[in-house]
Order: sequence, then C-alpha cells, then structure tokens
Amino acid sequence: MKAFRLDELEAERAAHDGAYLRFLRERNMSVGLYALDAGQLDPQQPHRQDEVYLVVSGRASLTVGAETTQVARGSVVYVPAGAPHRFHHVTEDLRVMVVFSPPEA
Repeated sequence: MKAFRLDELEAERAAHDGAYLRFLRERNMSVGLYALDAGQLDPQQPHRQDEVYLVVSGRASLTVGAETTQVARGSVVYVPAGAPHRFHHVTEDLRVMVVFSPPEA
C-alpha cells in the first residue's frame, strides 16, 4: 500500500515551482496533482494515455474536443487518449488529481 496526504502533495508541488507533480507511477497507471491558479492559462497538449481528472478544489471550464463543461470540487472527467483538451476560465485556484493509464512516460 502507498498512502498520500493532499496537503503534503500540494506543498511538495509548490516547493518545486511546477504546475504538475507526479507522485505515483505503477505498471498500469500513474497519478499526479495538477495546479492552475485563477486566471492562469493551461499549456497542456493531448496525451498518449487515457486520463481521469478529479477536481479537488477550484472552478474552471474544461474543453475536451468540441465539448465544454464547468468543473468544480468533486467533478470527475474522462479524457480519451489523443483528445485535445484544456482548462480555461479558471475563476478559483484549481487543483486536479490526474490518473493516466497506461502510465505517463
């Protein structure tokens, strides 16, 4: 078993001055914490892996392909591999748990 505390992951991510902290990588998946502050632009590009987003805190819009939805704490969104996607109109600091399968490179 591996157990993590969200506050500790956020502190580690912030200490490394990055928007993304991968904290778990296993044979079939990886998991990270992604952060965008209010008003910040999301620079990510499509990934080769399927993704599941779990919004831990904050508010934003998320566009996947031609579909847009509003996300906030508790939102769960599946993004298929290769699909263009981007968070935008981030109105509250956004923290998102990201599960990649297979694991990101």
